[in-house]
Amino acid sequence: MEAKIVRAEEQVIAPSTKKGRLKRDLKRMNSQKYLQIMALLGMVWMFIFNYVPMYGLIIAFKEFSIISTIREAPWVGLMQFKEFLQDENFWTVLKNTLGISLIKLLIGFPLPIIFALMLNELTSLKFKKMVQTITYLPHFLSWVVLGGILTTWLSDIGIINDILLNLGFINERISFLAEPQYFWGIVIISDIWKEIGWSAIIYLAAIAGVSTELYESSTIDGANRFQKMWHVTLPSIRPTITILFILAVSGVLNSNFDQILVLRNALNESASNVIDIYVYQMGVQNARYSYATAVGLLKAIIAFILLYTANRITKKLDGTSLF
Repeated sequence: MEAKIVRAEEQVIAPSTKKGRLKRDLKRMNSQKYLQIMALLGMVWMFIFNYVPMYGLIIAFKEFSIISTIREAPWVGLMQFKEFLQDENFWTVLKNTLGISLIKLLIGFPLPIIFALMLNELTSLKFKKMVQTITYLPHFLSWVVLGGILTTWLSDIGIINDILLNLGFINERISFLAEPQYFWGIVIISDIWKEIGWSAIIYLAAIAGVSTELYESSTIDGANRFQKMWHVTLPSIRPTITILFILAVSGVLNSNFDQILVLRNALNESASNVIDIYVYQMGVQNARYSYATAVGLLKAIIAFILLYTANRITKKLDGTSLF
């Protein structure tokens, strides 16, 4: 008898609880309607410009021509992928892409962290702001502008040659962009110079969120400024570093198309021909849209695998992950 009464009470309470929960959820949605409209607009934008164009990826498995529609193009399966893997330029393109990107990752990734830590240690607020402003400015210049500046500086009659000759580092003038052996160094150094200040912003924001109580405790323990930086600041911003490292690893096959396009020429092609440039040549210049799409799709798949692998490794080692 008691069991029947309990069940009857549950049946009465359950609907009222569900109604109350639904009412509460609707009220919360109504109070946040403007935020939800903004989020909805973002989702619509992403769907239109990110997901709808994915329909075109099927031409990677077809022999598409602009004189016919995508549906009319004949299926060729994995022929485009096989052609790329067997292409005589494949290993050159892969070597240049990985070489430039890995060196950028090894050198360019830790430098903004070090720069942010150094800025955080500055006691003069005016000097700190001046340094930040100077290092942020190159980020807002396009690679077209910087490409023209670098081409002038690095020519055989440019300022770089004048400085090196006066210091005795070289005996004759060098046209640096005409020599393949200098191209990687030019790309890496100019990219770091352009982005180091801007990339440090995220780390500075993370450092600003570190509790002052941790620094006070370390001061009581007798820690100097370097020890505070090593034992307090770095561990506190480690989750931020980990997330950005995962994203950097996933972008290893991206070698900054704009930068390389404005700095490359026929004389340094053996060092400047990367995957993005190769896709541009095949797709835009040679009108081989299916082939270029296949190469781009293969690159995207590898990037996702790298992202997933880096995420799994950091999750096991550090407990921090992107997803």
